[in-house]
Amino acid sequence: MTEDCAECGFVYDLELAPSAASLAGEYAARFAEFLLRAERAALARRAAPGVWSPLEYACHVRDVLLVQRERVLSARRTETPVATPMGRDERAEHEGYAFQDPADVARQLTDAASLFGNVLDRLPPAHWERTLVYTYPEPAERSLRWLAVHTLHELRHHLLDVHRQLPGPPPAADD
Repeated sequence: MTEDCAECGFVYDLELAPSAASLAGEYAARFAEFLLRAERAALARRAAPGVWSPLEYACHVRDVLLVQRERVLSARRTETPVATPMGRDERAEHEGYAFQDPADVARQLTDAASLFGNVLDRLPPAHWERTLVYTYPEPAERSLRWLAVHTLHELRHHLLDVHRQLPGPPPAADD
């Protein structure tokens, strides 16, 4: 199944799944670079009402990686579990995304990518086809291969969101 995102140019190529661990690490490193070199005021500034700041996007991506890791582990131990929504907007408020220390978030983000990558790297070939019910945008049974690629889309898309607000290299067009 191939999908694409007109906004960021990402194509859902399920053949990317075995590379998702290393690509997630690369994306996390790019986020960390933004967090470590930009001024705190620029990281915390929202470009418009309803648009997260670069720091908030980075916190969201960190949490996406952690949630996706748990979803992979759940699908390995349970037949077709339902992926509980992560509560993205509530998390931003409940965890105080806007008030977190950028250096801490940079470290946590790279750690989260490493943790996510570890569970992907440990998948036996047959487990890439294990499934879970992914509830967004509507409930659908998805493979772990799809989940890995979807996670890459989240990283790439939100890196573009950050790039729109901060100077620096955009996400590479070929990943």
